[in-house]
Amino acid sequence: MRTAAADGGRPAGAAAGLLAALAAAAAEQQGGAGRARVGLCVLCGLPAAGKSTLARALRRRLPQRPGWACAVLSYDELIPPEAFGPPEAEAGAGPAGPSPLRHGARGGRCQAARRVPRAGPPRPAPQRCRCRRGGAWGGRAAVGEPGRVRGPSPLRCLPPQLPRWKRSRRELLQCLECFLRALVAGEPLSAPASATQPAWGRFLAWCQGQGLLSSAESAGAGRRWTRAATSRPLCVILDDNFYYQSMRYEVYQLARKYSLSFCQLFLECPLECCLQRNRLRSHPLPDQTIYLMARKIEMPDLKKNSWEQNSLILKSSDCTSEDNEQIISLLATALENPVKQNEENTEQKEADRAICAASTVHQADQTCRRIISQTMKDAKGTCSVFQVLAGNDGSMVHCTIFDFEDQANNKPSVDFI
Repeated sequence: MRTAAADGGRPAGAAAGLLAALAAAAAEQQGGAGRARVGLCVLCGLPAAGKSTLARALRRRLPQRPGWACAVLSYDELIPPEAFGPPEAEAGAGPAGPSPLRHGARGGRCQAARRVPRAGPPRPAPQRCRCRRGGAWGGRAAVGEPGRVRGPSPLRCLPPQLPRWKRSRRELLQCLECFLRALVAGEPLSAPASATQPAWGRFLAWCQGQGLLSSAESAGAGRRWTRAATSRPLCVILDDNFYYQSMRYEVYQLARKYSLSFCQLFLECPLECCLQRNRLRSHPLPDQTIYLMARKIEMPDLKKNSWEQNSLILKSSDCTSEDNEQIISLLATALENPVKQNEENTEQKEADRAICAASTVHQADQTCRRIISQTMKDAKGTCSVFQVLAGNDGSMVHCTIFDFEDQANNKPSVDFI
């Protein structure tokens, strides 16, 4: 297996040093000191690229070396296949259509979907989400410009018009956020208020199946963590296609909110190889599904997106192997360098304000803006066209106002320089 990363790979000596440091940290955590150390690792790539095989291999390997706990969160197992059915099959479903890449017989793999014409009045336009930028409800953010979340949770808004497949993904992320919040705080796990009972039940079954949660529930206190979940660092591997950057960015937001580690493993497999592997499965997907996802998938952009710096692109046309030092080194580096929460630098903001206040160009720009604002208020009710010329520093140096009524009466336009 060939690998490619942002830094061209790390030497084995550096990886060994990181592993030794993490082993010491794990021993300290076993003694009861410090908060739980949790890392989120996103697996992404085309269907049949080898993601699930790699996830299972890492779950066998990580507890042995470097001695971490490992849990694999498979979207195929936690999102029911009926969530990807046509909207007509949903009781009381909203007008939103099905997923453009529907899941198939394997319960999470995507299949090409046809949009069924619907009789009746035209569908209303989707409402805009006020808690994030970058699209309508449930829509993805623009590539390279992921939405920035305002408020306590990036996953708080769940409008009723979301199709079931999107609601299922959001509910799963909400359950994961509840899991991370309780684990980091060392508190019992309780159900989130917004998730449905079936989704929460599936998530609890996953936690118990991964050996993270006890089966007994304390009266009024929620479920307790097992020693395996709290006595050593925990790596949670999210196994899904994650074909859009915005899907992966939602996971990064969780890592940033709770100061967890975050990294990505992108399996870049030739399209023909994925098609051949898929045909050997007991429940293969239609070739059209894989062709469609190959056109839509967005690889990590390490140069453009700073949040994707901890990414490893694995070029593999053969079976993936867990015995790869670069993967272990990436996980160790990410765990040692968790994502920092956004902190407002008040001193720097005050210094920037002082610089702007002392700038002649800034003062002229502010004066010009006030003049234009007052002119627009005075001309309210008439239709005007504004032509603005900006200088090299971004400040406005020339503005011309063309008023249609004045132009019809051969009156000159108003210029500001």
